[in-house]
Amino acid sequence: MIYPPPAFEAKLCAPAELVARAAALPRPLVFTNGCFDILHRGHVTYLAQARALGASLVVAVNSDASVKRLGKGPDRPVNALEDRLAVLAALESVSLVTWFEEDTPLERILECRPEILVKGGDWPVEKIVGAAEVIGWGGEVHSIPFRHERSTSALLEKIRRL
Repeated sequence: MIYPPPAFEAKLCAPAELVARAAALPRPLVFTNGCFDILHRGHVTYLAQARALGASLVVAVNSDASVKRLGKGPDRPVNALEDRLAVLAALESVSLVTWFEEDTPLERILECRPEILVKGGDWPVEKIVGAAEVIGWGGEVHSIPFRHERSTSALLEKIRRL
């Protein structure tokens, strides 16, 4: 028997396709980004809250090289980009998932022009990359407080101790 590819794979979007694919999504469009190395409850709660702010959610993921440049540790990311993208795409709250090689997602933000830009509560609005641009075209920027204090770095530290 031949099995079809999982439906979530349709949510994977190469950066070169982002402009057209984002334009086809229902608005208002919400945008967020991150490493999402080991997906945990904090991530999925945050992503569901972000999606609730609009009709569609685009998630841009740091490439493996971009994660390494963030200085999270020599063994990061634990999961390769293609795996992180697939896990995020499988979430109901996520409409489209793409990636970026740069240190920040600014190019992806400018390409899809979201009405709403979101980051987690550890990011003050004035420090969120793309905030000035989104506000400049009449959009909103939100820093969503954490409901569940979770951290991939803390989780990895716990695993190493075991």
